[in-house]
Amino acid sequence: MPVILGLSAYYHDSAAALLVDGEVVAAAQEERFTRVKNDPSFPAHAVRACLERAGHPRVDRVAWYEEPLPRLDRMLETWLATAPRGFGTFRRGAPRVARLLRLHETIRRECSQCGISAPISTFGHHRSHAASAFLPSPFERAAVVTLDGVGEWETTSIGLGEGTALRTDEVLAFPHSLGLLYSVFTAWCGFRVNSG
Repeated sequence: MPVILGLSAYYHDSAAALLVDGEVVAAAQEERFTRVKNDPSFPAHAVRACLERAGHPRVDRVAWYEEPLPRLDRMLETWLATAPRGFGTFRRGAPRVARLLRLHETIRRECSQCGISAPISTFGHHRSHAASAFLPSPFERAAVVTLDGVGEWETTSIGLGEGTALRTDEVLAFPHSLGLLYSVFTAWCGFRVNSG
């Protein structure tokens, strides 16, 4: 009976979900506990709530929602493509690079403070979106489409979910992104991007 803790944090809407034997037994967003809208911090309160709801099982694995190295690759390639005029963007983004390079260590430390010492696995950003949409659905077989600002490189993916398997058939890669276009119009209209 494997116990997996799924985590999302450090961007917006941090959250935790606990799966026992492939079934979601608890899930929570950190903002529900901190009252900070779109809270990006590590979801320590959400993790503790999930563990409490499930009777404090021993976590076998921690699942993280994106692959840090491909994301870093995209950031660096984007900065290089705009050099030298993009140096200011690179300089402002340098702290994010440092955080990405230390991500596993940071997650491990934060999990440890919640009493979790399980190994950490990372999964593609769009695969994580697809799994969160298809796997809990009532469908045994369905088309799965994700549209986002950007994950590691992908901005859109189209594929098939069947049983517990997900297949990606087509992807649209950065900088081509309906999600980023939506974000630009959101900002242009005076709203905060990712504000829900």
